[in-house]
Amino acid sequence: MFDLTGRVAIITGASQGIGQEISRLLASYGASVALIARNEEKLESFANELNNSGFKALAVPCDMTKVDQLPSIVEGIYNHFGRIDILVNNAGVNIAKPAEEVTEEDWDQVLDLNLKSVFFCNKAVSKYMKENNYGKIINMSSQMAIVGYFNRSAYCSSKGGLMQQTRALAIEWAKFGINVNSIAPTFIETPMTKEMFKDTDFKMDVLNRIPIGRLAKPEDLFGALVFLSSSSSNMVTGQTLFVDGGWTVW
Repeated sequence: MFDLTGRVAIITGASQGIGQEISRLLASYGASVALIARNEEKLESFANELNNSGFKALAVPCDMTKVDQLPSIVEGIYNHFGRIDILVNNAGVNIAKPAEEVTEEDWDQVLDLNLKSVFFCNKAVSKYMKENNYGKIINMSSQMAIVGYFNRSAYCSSKGGLMQQTRALAIEWAKFGINVNSIAPTFIETPMTKEMFKDTDFKMDVLNRIPIGRLAKPEDLFGALVFLSSSSSNMVTGQTLFVDGGWTVW
């Protein structure tokens, strides 16, 4: 049901953290993976690691916010693999500040990567998915798409917009066999977020909002990712799957 053999997946933000985990996951289910991120050194090292493990990986250094470059970047991936079946828009950023302290530069940085770059990457990739009348687009959203939280006005705005972008593109591209969905996790426990959770008051506030009573781990996303990447989800489109331990059901 979840076999991805012969499929080609693009993962953005793939040089570290959850992006690497997603790339390993899809490769383990049979997909060839194109890895996009800004850090060329980390990206090449990770691609070599996957290739040496028997997978097929291509490193594609790119700053996603330079949206004018995305069509040629995607074309290069298509020419290398001969097809594009899956896109996981994982790259994202948060600048945690009270609303009164958010600058125009902060706002643009968050919205440009979390929302604008996703749209133009989706647009570039859809061209090749339409050729095969098949495609799986997965936008990495957040529970903050439908709930608010302190010091995240720009982030919440970007993820709310992403949920609506998911719905709009799902409607437009359904006739081309392209499924567009998003995954909305709660706070995820990773080495990168470890420092943030040293604030015990903050950690307890977060945990008190999650009925399951713990932070998410990267592997908690795996089932949703494989489902939405595979043919098992052919009748699922325009949806946001919340992997939030129950935060948003209060």
